[in-house]
Amino acid sequence: MDYEGQICRAPMERSAFMLPVMVGCSYNRCKFCNLFRHLTYRELPMDKIEGELRRVKQAGGSPKKIFLGDGNAFGLKTERLLQILERIHAYFPECMCINMDATVTSIRQKSDRELELLYDSGVRHLYLGIESGLDDVLSFMEKDHDLLQAYEAAARLQKAGLVYDAHIMTGVAGKGRGQENAKALAEFLNRTGPAHVVNFSMFLHKEVPLYRHIADGTYIPADELENLKEERTLLKLIKTELLYDGFHDYIEVRVRGRLPVDQEKMTGKLDRVISEYEGRGPVYSYVQGECPDLERCGDLEKVWSI
Repeated sequence: MDYEGQICRAPMERSAFMLPVMVGCSYNRCKFCNLFRHLTYRELPMDKIEGELRRVKQAGGSPKKIFLGDGNAFGLKTERLLQILERIHAYFPECMCINMDATVTSIRQKSDRELELLYDSGVRHLYLGIESGLDDVLSFMEKDHDLLQAYEAAARLQKAGLVYDAHIMTGVAGKGRGQENAKALAEFLNRTGPAHVVNFSMFLHKEVPLYRHIADGTYIPADELENLKEERTLLKLIKTELLYDGFHDYIEVRVRGRLPVDQEKMTGKLDRVISEYEGRGPVYSYVQGECPDLERCGDLEKVWSI
């Protein structure tokens, strides 16, 4: 299939067959996000989706796990999703699970019965952009939910048997609020029990709406040292069992393991990095360009080397 835009999926899905069912994101309003802003959202026609399934089948593919792309595939109407799932199983009866990104709103728009039907049709993991544990931050960033709605969505997913994984972002609350956000996020994660947490420490992208707030002083960003300290506090406060993967791509720091058993090892790594950065001037994650070809502002060095 000719893929429009950049491939975006959770790191846990890197070995999955990615089947696009839409272009872009149906919401596409989060102030910090640049993944889909250059795309016009639309659903892909069923004949194109089925054509990709046929192509992979004829090439000898036999995927056990399939990820539906792009942003918020769970936002498709249930009838449409069920049609796609039926075709997947017709081509690949060996497929054991079908996963996708979701938003709190896309979950709220589905009844309990619809969630059960989707589970019965093979949907297993949903990746939710929780981002922050603070309502005012969620509102400012124009997320599509508040905390109460996120609590309710997580509970409904788990009741239907679906696994929920949380995406969060250190730095999202801005300067001076990292510790506050860490404590609020820890409370949310402890109460909702995601299977996996992925922390994408926030980029300060010069081509998204948030940057206007940075320029006029209505949003003051945290530096990477504060973000590292926020993550350390978060890891110390998480008590529920889960997998954790934390990315600070701008400064090339990654912390991963299983909590709480690996807590000491993970926080120890952060302590060493924090000690190193405490002796430097502030470092801010300003970037420009499109993922995965982001460049550091100033020297135009690539964030990721291939």
